[in-house]
Amino acid sequence: MKTLQVVAMKWMSASLLGLMTVGAVQADHHGDKQDIVDTAAATGQFETLAAALEAAGLVETLKGEGPFTVFAPTDEAFAALPEGTVESLLEPENLDQLQAVLTYHVVPGKVMAEQAMDLDSATTVQGQDITISTSYGNVMVNDATVIQADIEASNGVIHVIDSVLLPE
Repeated sequence: MKTLQVVAMKWMSASLLGLMTVGAVQADHHGDKQDIVDTAAATGQFETLAAALEAAGLVETLKGEGPFTVFAPTDEAFAALPEGTVESLLEPENLDQLQAVLTYHVVPGKVMAEQAMDLDSATTVQGQDITISTSYGNVMVNDATVIQADIEASNGVIHVIDSVLLPE
C-alpha cells in the first residue's frame, strides 16, 4: 500500500505540473512538445502548483514518460482555500497529505475533454475516484469546472480547473 501511495503521489505531482502548463503556449523545438511540468511552468498561472509539486518531490514523476492527465488548479484556485491551508500543506511534516492532494489531481493515461464527457468517474493516481459530469456545456470534476481543456504535452494532457480537488 505504501508503494501505491508513493506512485500515486508521484503521478499527482506530475499531473499538477502538467496543469501548470495549461495556459502556456507549447514550445515547439523541432516538432517536440514540452512535458507537463514545463508546459505548466511556462504559463505563469500555476506558481502555487509548481511550488507544491517541488515540495512533494513529484516534479520528476510528472516529467516522466506518462501519459498523465492532470486537472490543474490555478493560483486563484489555491488562493480560494481557507487561509493557512497551502502553507500548512507545504510544511515537511505534512508531506503525505500534500502528495495525496496533488496525486488526486492526476489520472493515469491521456484523457481528452471529448473522452472525459463520456465518463462518469475516473480513478486518480492517489487511488480515489473523481466524479466527472457535464452541466450547461461545462465539464465538471467533482465541484470544479474545467476552464481550459486539452492542453497537450509530450507526456499527457492538462485540463485547467477553477478549484482545488481534495480527497476524502
